[in-house]
Amino acid sequence: MRDTVLVVDDHADFRAAVRGLLEAGGFDVVGEAGTGAEGIRAARRLRPHVVLLDVRLPDLDGFTVAGRLAEFPEPPAVVLISSRDARAYGSRLRRAAARGFLAKSDLTAPALRDLVG
Repeated sequence: MRDTVLVVDDHADFRAAVRGLLEAGGFDVVGEAGTGAEGIRAARRLRPHVVLLDVRLPDLDGFTVAGRLAEFPEPPAVVLISSRDARAYGSRLRRAAARGFLAKSDLTAPALRDLVG
């Protein structure tokens, strides 16, 4: 069974590119969202195994969204992404309710698989 993924990022072109990249790498992208609130609703409805979550969103930041997803009865594995390097987020990243972090420039299906198993 292929891992299901929800992509939450405020740039539609990026979401489309990631969809193609991940589906070619064996993931099943079941949905997309452009804001944190939409991402939470979509995760509740779709129940993906993985949520690929941008740190910077127009409404809620990725850290807040990850915390809310962690409260689900069966929480998804959250992987935070950003165009910034991990060092930009310091201890917030280490404390986040997330499986890990990938810079957008390092995002590949194998890199995601390494984080979510």
